[in-house]
Amino acid sequence: MGLAGERSPASGGGFSENGKFSYGYASSRGKRSSMEDFYETRVDGVDGETVGLFGVFDGHGGARAAEFVKQNLFTNLIRHPKFFSDTKSAIAETYTHTDSELLKADTSHHRDAGSTASTAILVGDRLVVANVGDSRAVICRGGDAIAVSRDHKPDQTDERQRIEEAGGFVMWAGTWRVGGILAVSRAFGDKLLKQYVVADPEIKEEVVDSSLEFLILASDGLWDVVTNEEAVALVKPILDSEQAAKQLLAEASQRGSSDNITCVVVRFLEQSNGMGRATNDQAS
Repeated sequence: MGLAGERSPASGGGFSENGKFSYGYASSRGKRSSMEDFYETRVDGVDGETVGLFGVFDGHGGARAAEFVKQNLFTNLIRHPKFFSDTKSAIAETYTHTDSELLKADTSHHRDAGSTASTAILVGDRLVVANVGDSRAVICRGGDAIAVSRDHKPDQTDERQRIEEAGGFVMWAGTWRVGGILAVSRAFGDKLLKQYVVADPEIKEEVVDSSLEFLILASDGLWDVVTNEEAVALVKPILDSEQAAKQLLAEASQRGSSDNITCVVVRFLEQSNGMGRATNDQAS
């Protein structure tokens, strides 16, 4: 699971064993000649607790880095000794550690491969979102679209300052780019730009309560053509998470997205009967 090499979208989904959430994904090469998007949707038992692990990894300079992050990031994370006791520290350290592993493993000197990572970890009543790069996480809470990550672009004031203080530069080359090359300011890999393009995640924690309806994780193939509010409005009436992810992908394609498109939807369910909240609202 994880790479959609075909023109036709790969999709799937499932439910957590404890009935707390459903998830779905859809991924397509779109108009690109190659596929550099990967995704991960895992429901694992860790020390007797059900844990949801969701990620979108958008590669550049080839698929190598994105595939490596998909295969190693969550495996490294759930082995971290502080996974439960200090989840944010565990995530930050695991991102850095996985990036170091990738740089050691990447012996190619021909192309400088890198990858974004937008991940969401469900532990108990906590949703912990971590982001590196310009894939994005958006939640629907109380009917509102709320971005829970920010896109790491080189022209953001703080990102530009960090890059320049490290001795790098940001210039316009069709879009703002680090060193005139890379259009994201944080990523895994990118060995040649590593001192400027860090894999330090920005982490945000949300409480899973009755106001939290669903989460969307997607690569910029969606966000380039669909706003946060439009994405939430599209997903809201679709209770089946896989169908919702497929609908987002279809909308991005229809709007002419020129990139690979990958969408993951996680819907939080009522505990009483395992049905979606919308069903209960209609019944009341």
